[in-house]
Amino acid sequence: MIKITEVKEVTPIEVEEMLQTNKEDILLVDVREQEEVDQGIIKEAIHIPLNEIPEAYINFDQNKHYIMVCRSGQRSHNAAAFLQERGINVSNMVGGMLEWEGDIK
Repeated sequence: MIKITEVKEVTPIEVEEMLQTNKEDILLVDVREQEEVDQGIIKEAIHIPLNEIPEAYINFDQNKHYIMVCRSGQRSHNAAAFLQERGINVSNMVGGMLEWEGDIK
């Protein structure tokens, strides 16, 4: 049986509000593949492909709140579950970039 880890979820609208009020404490991490990111990324996000998260997370700041982003919310959920199990303060942006209506670069 597959273990489903419950992770905190935030909507794209909540992420936009958080970026306006709490920008210094939040880090958006886009876990999509490079070709997807090339089509547009949230301007405040950093790009760390999903397969690089297991190596990259050791550099994550325990005092920050990480929000994982992907195309639809599934890969970012997997990344968030992985990070949460390692004590990182993390949320998943439900709906992913398909639901994002804010600025992109």
